[in-house]
Amino acid sequence: MDPVIVAGAGPVGLALALALARSEVPVILLDESQGGDEPRPARTVVLRPDTAALLERLGCRAADAAEPWTGWRTLRRRQVVRQLALAPDGAHLDSGPPDGRGGRPADEETEAVPPSPLHLPQHELTRALRAALAAVPGEDLVRIVQGTRVDTLEQDARGVTVHTRGAQSTWWRGAYLIGCDGPRSTVRKLLGVRFPGRTAVERHAVAALRAELPWPGEAVLHRSPPWRAADAEVLARPLPRGVWRLDWLLPPGRDLVTPEALLARVRDTLTGWCGDPAPPHELLDTGVHTVHHRLARRWRVGRVFLAGDAAHLVGALGTQGLDEGLRDVGNLSWKLSLAWHHGATEALLDSYQAERRGAMGARLRAADQALPLVRAAGGWHAVRRSVLPGAVRAHDALLTDGHLGRGPLGEPPVHGRSPLTPAAAPEGSVAVDTEIGALAADVPVTAPDGSLTRLWARLGREPLVVLVAPGTGVWDRRHWLRAGLMPRLAAAISALPVGAELLVAEEYPGAPAHTVLLVRPDGHLVAALAGVRPAELYACVDAALGGRAGRDADEGPAVEAEATARR
Repeated sequence: MDPVIVAGAGPVGLALALALARSEVPVILLDESQGGDEPRPARTVVLRPDTAALLERLGCRAADAAEPWTGWRTLRRRQVVRQLALAPDGAHLDSGPPDGRGGRPADEETEAVPPSPLHLPQHELTRALRAALAAVPGEDLVRIVQGTRVDTLEQDARGVTVHTRGAQSTWWRGAYLIGCDGPRSTVRKLLGVRFPGRTAVERHAVAALRAELPWPGEAVLHRSPPWRAADAEVLARPLPRGVWRLDWLLPPGRDLVTPEALLARVRDTLTGWCGDPAPPHELLDTGVHTVHHRLARRWRVGRVFLAGDAAHLVGALGTQGLDEGLRDVGNLSWKLSLAWHHGATEALLDSYQAERRGAMGARLRAADQALPLVRAAGGWHAVRRSVLPGAVRAHDALLTDGHLGRGPLGEPPVHGRSPLTPAAAPEGSVAVDTEIGALAADVPVTAPDGSLTRLWARLGREPLVVLVAPGTGVWDRRHWLRAGLMPRLAAAISALPVGAELLVAEEYPGAPAHTVLLVRPDGHLVAALAGVRPAELYACVDAALGGRAGRDADEGPAVEAEATARR
């Protein structure tokens, strides 16, 4: 079978090529650059726990170049209004009391917080992804073609043909094509897919500098800083080696941000935080970042898919476009792997658009609905006298959640209405703390070989079946497959339409003993069943694979005609 063609070698294209190659799917990666990424310290990425875990299990050591945050602090004027302790190791902590600079608001209660995101320069992430691709075992599994871009595409019932120009002006043949070629995607334009939305939703002045700030290791969101009436918001996030990225939310309009104005912002901000005179600092990089909100009308046309910035643009109120692009990778890669190795139904391939476009549509709606409330409260140049204090605190909490990957602006999506979700709850279903269609909790599990690991580390290629069995930690692991419910469950798994891995967890949030969980290769929960139910387990796996058991695996999936692709 022909390889899969990935157009675009940014972080999303590199991660998708890596995910496919790790599933033994050959890939042709069309890279417009010459294989490098210009170091820009002010251009950074934030990885939430689920996307950081995706890169880790793909063998990408991005965490080595990242800086976990020890905490989060939100200030308004001169007062600390929110302070959270974060857990760099992934454990959940409770927020401790502030350190005295402003005190805790009267309504601030101790609360559980998520683990810290990972913050690193984008060129470091690109470098780590390229290194992971170079280390993929197997000859000719990944072919990177540099200095070339797509200018023509055609497709038929069995594959896609693309023509490139540049260093290699030639034709390429692939089983599928994925356009990861950015917001000006050539692939999307060749498909005739519209990309509606809003331009310049927000603008930020950005600077990367080395300095000592009063909150080592903490990310700081300062709203309405008192020293500069024109700035509604300043964000400081630590990077490795004593570097910080600072973002200033700019007033509406297209006023030119001159180097002198940017230097004044740096000086005023450091003076406001650290006192006069401004502390010593080394300015490393600057820029202006404009946020756009756009969503492609279609994410799949026949054998061609869109991912990352080619499919969506989002970034206001703490949302992270690259994080969402990596979630595209997690959703699409296992479906393409199954299609390449075994064939797949139209329902399975269509589910990528239904799930990810639906999730991004909800994310954009949440941001667009919140934006007028958060940004317009009291105006750009005035203290918010007309807004109730509770509403202002709610806005602060919304922004904090967006940056930390929580709430409607940041948490992983729930695919509750996915075409891959069983139409009705199967007989014997039990309620657990994870909603059906949501990302399963990353609990410790025991693999069949007796090794101890975590659930997210086993994701990627095939469904997971997890038995919740308290007390298994004291089992003799040489005999654990013959204990309790394990023989019956192992037999039920052997009869499934595709391979699945059997894992055991001592506990799972909200799950009674002997609950059997079915988890998709991308980590989303399909079902929670009371005990071993072979018929229900088979039906749930079949639904999660788009009804795969009812089709001939040797028959190539039907695709739309070439004329459809050019609409």
